[in-house]
Amino acid sequence: MRRMRNFLRLSAGDRYFLIKTLILLAAIRLGLWLLRFSTLLKILNRINQQGQISHRVSISKIVWAVNAATRYVPGAKCLARALATQVLMNRHSYSPELRIGVTKGETGKLEAHAWIEYQGRVVIGNLQNLSRYMPLPSLEGVKL
Repeated sequence: MRRMRNFLRLSAGDRYFLIKTLILLAAIRLGLWLLRFSTLLKILNRINQQGQISHRVSISKIVWAVNAATRYVPGAKCLARALATQVLMNRHSYSPELRIGVTKGETGKLEAHAWIEYQGRVVIGNLQNLSRYMPLPSLEGVKL
């Protein structure tokens, strides 16, 4: 009940943006489950090519919306969150960089993490031990 009250206290614009973010995050999560990663990236690139939105939303509002929507999308981990943030930032005239890094865990098992950087700063997906992840080459400019 408290969450509903908090939602209703938001401005109409914030509620609309949060609902759009929730739908985007859920679609990306579903896409990660059902599609090959390269296919999902092609779809997201088409969304990005549809043009930018005329009014600019702040990066902090984008991150807030993704973090809030994550609570309602089962299985939305770092990659889904990073992809949703990337789409929203692209649509609002920012140029984010999707970063995916890998490391060996304590048991020797390969671990991966995804995050978004903008102007050399991590905007979503920051971890206390992020530096232990070796970033893979950027997917920017890769023909899918």
